[in-house]
Amino acid sequence: MTVTVYPARRILTMDPSQPEATHIAVDGDRILAVGGMDAMPADAVVDQRFADRIILPGFVEGHSHALEGAMWDYLYLGYFTRRGPDGKDWPGITSVEAMQERLREQAAYLAPGEPLVAWGFDPVYFPGERLTRSELDAAVSDRPVVILHASLHVMTVNTVMLEQAGILAGPKVEGVMCDAHGAANGELQEMAAMFVVFDALGENLFEAVASPQVLQRYGNIAAAAGVTTITDLYNPMTDAAIEAMIEVTRSRDYPVRLVPAMGVLGWSAEEGISRLQAAMAHNHERLYFGPAKLMTDGSIQGYTARLKWPHYHDGHANGLWNAAPETLMELVQAYHQAGLQLHIHTNGDEAVALMLEAIEQALTLWPRADHRHTLQHCQVIDHAQMKKAQRLGLCLNMFANHIYYWGDIHYQCTLGPSRCQRLEPLASARRLGIPVAIHCDAPVTPLGPLFTAWCAVNRQTASGRQLGQHEAVSVAEALEMITLGAAFTLGLDDRVGSLEVGKFADLAILDEDPLSVDPRHLGQIKVHATMLGGRVHEVS
Repeated sequence: MTVTVYPARRILTMDPSQPEATHIAVDGDRILAVGGMDAMPADAVVDQRFADRIILPGFVEGHSHALEGAMWDYLYLGYFTRRGPDGKDWPGITSVEAMQERLREQAAYLAPGEPLVAWGFDPVYFPGERLTRSELDAAVSDRPVVILHASLHVMTVNTVMLEQAGILAGPKVEGVMCDAHGAANGELQEMAAMFVVFDALGENLFEAVASPQVLQRYGNIAAAAGVTTITDLYNPMTDAAIEAMIEVTRSRDYPVRLVPAMGVLGWSAEEGISRLQAAMAHNHERLYFGPAKLMTDGSIQGYTARLKWPHYHDGHANGLWNAAPETLMELVQAYHQAGLQLHIHTNGDEAVALMLEAIEQALTLWPRADHRHTLQHCQVIDHAQMKKAQRLGLCLNMFANHIYYWGDIHYQCTLGPSRCQRLEPLASARRLGIPVAIHCDAPVTPLGPLFTAWCAVNRQTASGRQLGQHEAVSVAEALEMITLGAAFTLGLDDRVGSLEVGKFADLAILDEDPLSVDPRHLGQIKVHATMLGGRVHEVS
């Protein structure tokens, strides 16, 4: 097979032994050499297509969801303007009236009685009462309406949908919010309540990822952002979902490596462990079954996260557990004992505290070296908790995009000015030597690792306020977190995340040098192309 050498203006390798280079040689799907031209094989073919570009390891998105490939089949109602995979810009919804008008417009295109499903709405941006069925009924009352909030932890539905689900008269499960008369007001918090609606619809949005078309779209969106290794960090792991992932990733044209994490709460411990271990037999170079995802609490901006005292800054009641705390602790022990890796959703610091206790107990009973259990989000993890995480050998994957999208809300409403200074405390985690990654949690926020890195470096909210300047990291540190750092949390750092001899030839090719541009411009750098295992994927 022909060896191809790619010269570049600059190559940032993430290899501490050789941080920079000007040439990289690719033999098949692997890196053969990195360095100057003198280090390249003499008989190699030189390909000049990236000679004026900057090459980095392909970005690794350690926490996002294949739902990003499904949501664009539904109506977008987010507060921020967002671009769909077809290049269309959807203006942000900045008032309830604008939301209602967009619902009416969409309903006009649907068949009589066809459910109207939308996503991305974030009522925390609108002062006053939270969104209820009354506002939805005023817009559309002749069909079921389901709006999944931006956090994916809350939905609001109209009266027709509540009637169809059989919960209009009041809650049958925790999370069905009620009005002063005890009737359901349309807001459904967390998974148990939302799944009642999915069952009534006959359509579970979280299972839409069991579609080859959705997975293909997801891969294309990721590659356009420079990503070559992507997660689906709450996969239902149904037979259909497993078959779809195997089918799509089998193609050599699929532009990313896919790492699904099984949603633990969808199965008993025995069933889930058995299913996940069986799926691992299908692993290949573009598909890595293995991680398990445990959902503990909810979303801070959705008021469903579990916070330690003084809880929510504006006096709102504390959030919800997605399962009883003792059940969550038992699941940690079961999956840990089985030798599997857990990625654990912990938005609030009370959730962090519970999971630190659970992991400490599991390690006491069944010591394991290099387990790489990873706490996900950990928005307001405190310093004592980080020190304990370090002692327990945990990784942290922080949701840096929260600073921009919800920093102002946290400052004013949910957390207050003091706790916001340790929102996503990346610098402190690095000082403690904890393996750290950063992520976007798409479709909660747009998929774009360079923007996520911008958030970690600049720590700027949408209004321009800087939060927690002492927790800012350098551009070089942020780049490491979206490459080798994220790969470490997935147990793939021996294969991806840096440009070293023997690793997969996975590259992100950029138009500008992230170490030379003004750090305020980091998020605007354009991705020119990616390479996955030696195959180039152009970005249009």
